[in-house]
Amino acid sequence: MDWSEMFFQGWSGIVRTLLIGLLAYVVLVLFLRIAGKRTLAKLNAFDLVVTVAIGSVLASILLQQSIALAEGATALALLIGMQYVVASLSVRSRRFATFVRSEPTLLVRNGEFCDAALKRERITRDEALGAMRAQGGSDLSEVKALILESDGSISAIF
Repeated sequence: MDWSEMFFQGWSGIVRTLLIGLLAYVVLVLFLRIAGKRTLAKLNAFDLVVTVAIGSVLASILLQQSIALAEGATALALLIGMQYVVASLSVRSRRFATFVRSEPTLLVRNGEFCDAALKRERITRDEALGAMRAQGGSDLSEVKALILESDGSISAIF
């Protein structure tokens, strides 16, 4: 094994990475602009998976010489297009939206913990109280509702 190849394999790989990286980035930004703001909205679990997949495709385009830019751009377009389709179907069909996205969960009602919901969502009382304090609350009794939103954030209604 040539140890020097572990650190530097020649300028052609670096030039390819720079050129393809720049072009892939432009393609990704273009596709995201076409797809609209919803693609970049606050992420729920489904959106996060798609975003990670997009990042994986972008990394593959940059680092694997066996993947041509056109193939990578097609993969990016497919993922972003499917995200657009799923978002469109979610707006049109409540049943489909429920299938692909989680519903908000009530963690506290009228100052009382909903222990079954906390357990199901794997949230401790301390985490719920921390979320309450982060939103300006100081005592659980002043909380009308504490809600775990679909994107993983916690909202408080006082």
